[in-house]
Amino acid sequence: MEFSGFFWAAVFWMAGWGVIGSIALKRRYLHRDLDTSNTSMVGAFTGAAAGPFALIPLWIKTPRLTTRYIVLPVIATVVVFGLFFAKGDPGNICVTNGTFVASQFVNGLVIGIIYGFMALGLTLIFSILGIVSFAHGEFYMIGGMITYFITSVWLPGINPMIGVLGACVATFTLGAIFERMFLTPMYEGKIDRPVEYGILVTFGLAFTLQYFVQATAGANPVKAQRFLSFPRMGLPSSEDPWLMKTSRGSMELFESVTISSPRLTAALTCIFVLLALLYLLHRTWTGKALRAVSLDREAAAIAGINPDRMNMLAFALGGMIAALAGSLLVQAFSWLPQVGAIPAMRSFVIVVLGGLGSLPGAFFGGIIVGLVEAAGTGCVPDPQKAASYIPAYGMIVLTLTLLLRPTGLLGRKYASATHGQN
Repeated sequence: MEFSGFFWAAVFWMAGWGVIGSIALKRRYLHRDLDTSNTSMVGAFTGAAAGPFALIPLWIKTPRLTTRYIVLPVIATVVVFGLFFAKGDPGNICVTNGTFVASQFVNGLVIGIIYGFMALGLTLIFSILGIVSFAHGEFYMIGGMITYFITSVWLPGINPMIGVLGACVATFTLGAIFERMFLTPMYEGKIDRPVEYGILVTFGLAFTLQYFVQATAGANPVKAQRFLSFPRMGLPSSEDPWLMKTSRGSMELFESVTISSPRLTAALTCIFVLLALLYLLHRTWTGKALRAVSLDREAAAIAGINPDRMNMLAFALGGMIAALAGSLLVQAFSWLPQVGAIPAMRSFVIVVLGGLGSLPGAFFGGIIVGLVEAAGTGCVPDPQKAASYIPAYGMIVLTLTLLLRPTGLLGRKYASATHGQN
């Protein structure tokens, strides 16, 4: 894949004006004593998309930077970069093959929803307890392992839902016991440095679970049988009257887009779990109690809420969600005791991107990471290089997020890992 000099000149133009926009717009808003929370991101993407032609009016008028001022520059930057990419490498498969592009987009969307599914539990734990669980990937691994053994070893032929429910019950119980034994002392004033303690104790749980599974189940990869298969569908159909007509008959927009049944199942489940969590947190007494504890532990206790019980419930639910993701994906991937490492790393990136403590932010952050990875790997002709670049895309997204908007897309600031309890 060789790009022309025009493409590299365009890239440097976008990068240069992006840096200028980020710095200049923030200084302009600081000078006028205006809100600067979105200036870095808006300035960077506005400069990258249109250079001085859009930055100068924005610099002069200094409007209130709402969501509209964030979304439009990001979309414009993606479109402009795509045009420069097509001009710089016109023979690339992402430029010449519409079916391939559609397939990459759909699969990137599906895998992004799955990434968001994995990050939901981590976000829930942080939003309530104020700590980052470094054992999150191991809960994901445990869920898949339990489902595999129930459906393929202990009770072969049983309904797969039994295996999924078994994994959820086991990991919920494990999370509740661990939180009550090791994390509760953080909130009772028995730990001098709760932030470091939370990191170390969850790291310890991760190592314990990983090597316990390796010692008992072995290090050989396993994979469960497919739970169910969706029927083959063709959209759009050749009989659709609105499709363009040629001398050869109907011209379909795309030849075919294939979606793996296990991945589609996990993606649909993710959407359902997100809606269920939002309903729990905003429409039920338990959810309101969880949110109260996340905002002010002492005030919640005065109102009659048991903070320890809410923390235990949050950690158990977060671990169970990760295990649910693993139990649904064990039919799609080979499962090892170390399988949770990479999903956990992606979850950390997604949580930072979406905003610490925001469930919708984790969902949309996962979609963004999935689409970026799909676009990046699909446009690299060499499959080996494409696979090796996958971790880099997440790090690029993480770096840009920390530079332009440290609180994430929908996040809020936290004073400490224990919400002010030292």
